[in-house]
Amino acid sequence: MSELRARIAGVGAYLPDRILSNDELSSMVDTSDSWIRERTGIRQRHIAADDETTCDLAEAASRRAIEQAGLTPDDIDLIIVATTTPDFTFPSTATLLQARLGVSGGAAFDVQAVCSGFIYGLSIADNFIARGQARNVLVVGAETMSRILDWTDRSTCVLFGDGAGAMVLQAHEPGHDAASEPGILATYLRSDGRFKDLLHVDGGPSSTGTVGHLRMLGNQVFRHAVTNIAESMSTIATRTGIKIADIDWFVPHQANQRILEGVARRLSIPTHKVISTVADHGNTSAASVPLAFDRAVQDGRIKPGDLVLMEALGGGFTWGAVLARV
Repeated sequence: MSELRARIAGVGAYLPDRILSNDELSSMVDTSDSWIRERTGIRQRHIAADDETTCDLAEAASRRAIEQAGLTPDDIDLIIVATTTPDFTFPSTATLLQARLGVSGGAAFDVQAVCSGFIYGLSIADNFIARGQARNVLVVGAETMSRILDWTDRSTCVLFGDGAGAMVLQAHEPGHDAASEPGILATYLRSDGRFKDLLHVDGGPSSTGTVGHLRMLGNQVFRHAVTNIAESMSTIATRTGIKIADIDWFVPHQANQRILEGVARRLSIPTHKVISTVADHGNTSAASVPLAFDRAVQDGRIKPGDLVLMEALGGGFTWGAVLARV
């Protein structure tokens, strides 16, 4: 029997009802709509309600993904939640989600790779499926980034928002023409802890006993993001023997429109092939890739048979890419 492949069976997304516009934000901190748009491309972000947690967002996105896959929660045998803003230090948000969905049995755990978390989660799920250890895996990126922002720091609070995206991966045994069949074709993960000070949260249970706030040196993060994301995309294309030009869609982490454009220029990618949703929800960390993927599926851009390259860079630094045929 050939190695099992993880195919994308369903996607789902959820954004909180409350929208925080640039104009409203400018009444809270010294900024303006034009300043934010020019530097980031963001026009608004969604903010979770006071009684809305990361697990709440994850549940809404997950139910939509499971339904689109034509499955029920009982069909799910592994849940992976990528988040840097869990409901609790423990138990994991994934186990909370497992209980909410009524999933009986299987396994559930969180992945912490910040903005790259969903990419890491897809890679882990792909390996579980390839080894025959799971058949239907729910991978979720969910964040309430508003809870760790310093709302007096205009360099960071304008960038982030809350949301969740989910994807169901299902075991699939490819036939003779494996290259044309659906599934994850390759994954690529990297990290470098030397750059912690460029993007981090200044608190934690073991260090300060506090949640802390997000801190970032934006210009330096920008440079590393463009370089490392482009490198991961080029590497995965080389490993699979697929040219960048032959990939139908690029779904990047939605951090900043200028980063998306910088990567596209570096690799000579036409802008119409880059899925961009950053204007509508800002940087939602681990949720941003599945949110953008879901948007492009729902509006008909991403179709069965398309080659899609997803990529991200997050604090740590962590970065990586996943190439899949839908």
